[in-house]
Amino acid sequence: MPSARKTWLAVAAAFVLNGGLFGAWASRIPTVVQHNDIDGGQLGLLLLLLALGAIVSFPLAGRASDAFGAARTTLAIALFYSVALVLIALAPNLWLLAPALFLFGSAHGSMDVAMNSWAGEAERYIGRRVMSSLHAMWSLGAGLGAAAGYVAVKLDLGLVVHFTSFAVLLYAVTSWFAHIGWQSETRPRAPGGSLFPLPKGPLLWVGVIAMCASIGEGAMADWSALFLVAVTAASEAQGALGYTVFSAAMVIMRLLGDRVISILGPTQAARFAGASALAGVLLAVLFAHLYTALAGFVLLGVGYALIMPLAITRAANDPQTSPGVAIASVATLGYGAMLFGPPAIGFTAHFITLHYAFCLLGILAFFIILCAPALDRR
Repeated sequence: MPSARKTWLAVAAAFVLNGGLFGAWASRIPTVVQHNDIDGGQLGLLLLLLALGAIVSFPLAGRASDAFGAARTTLAIALFYSVALVLIALAPNLWLLAPALFLFGSAHGSMDVAMNSWAGEAERYIGRRVMSSLHAMWSLGAGLGAAAGYVAVKLDLGLVVHFTSFAVLLYAVTSWFAHIGWQSETRPRAPGGSLFPLPKGPLLWVGVIAMCASIGEGAMADWSALFLVAVTAASEAQGALGYTVFSAAMVIMRLLGDRVISILGPTQAARFAGASALAGVLLAVLFAHLYTALAGFVLLGVGYALIMPLAITRAANDPQTSPGVAIASVATLGYGAMLFGPPAIGFTAHFITLHYAFCLLGILAFFIILCAPALDRR
């Protein structure tokens, strides 16, 4: 078997690729919209289709990871994911773009489950917590993908050239690091069982914790800039700082997260994360000032950064459910909830204004604190 360092690098490369391809797509959404003459409603439906592809793929990827091995499944999907990005660029019209985005979402979601299953195996093999640092590599990859998109726009590169060259380069680098002869655990599928399983028993509360954090992440992505502009009278340029400081806090905390979790333990780490997120909401809502809101967004990033690594590690080591199925079930409840974050904030804001709609995130943070003991296997 490979060394601990090679093992971490192999799995980290998969996380970088997954984040990088998604970041590349996200950075060129305006170009895709312009090329296909898409209006706001059509874009919303396309993004929903992408998300639906991810949700549908979660349980299928979990079954595949258990049957064929997480590493093998991850690398197979990585190739499919790279091709799917190129298919988006090649789509000549809206009718072909829609299935291309569904496939892209399916590849993104299925690889997410498979690589997290592999990460769980790697963590057990290495003998110490590394899940948080691996999730930081996803954020790094997303940043690299977005930066590459910025460069592509500046160089006036077409979508086909940009997506093809970036996908080929990233897949080649990932393959170089990831092919280490890893022998994944395999588990035959138990007879019966739901095709789209949801977490049960103690694992249900793990899914609830993941859901609370995911709703918050989705809300921050879509509403943080508008919150700053509408509530604190920030300029549009200052509004962009909201998600920037939130994302930076998440990356830094995830790099430190494994150490923090090892010191505090899963339950206390989750309580710390929930308390940080709750304090962040209170800072943003109670003072309604640009700089206190930005400080609050930093605390929200610190809190949310720890939750998904904790939830995935707990699922990967569940004593009752195989890792692939357990991670898929938590991902379905957790990542799937990210779809509902932005609409939930918008719906609540319609009745009590965006300023106070952010209190919903505080309630969810309180639930994280209450459910924290579910993250401890004992």
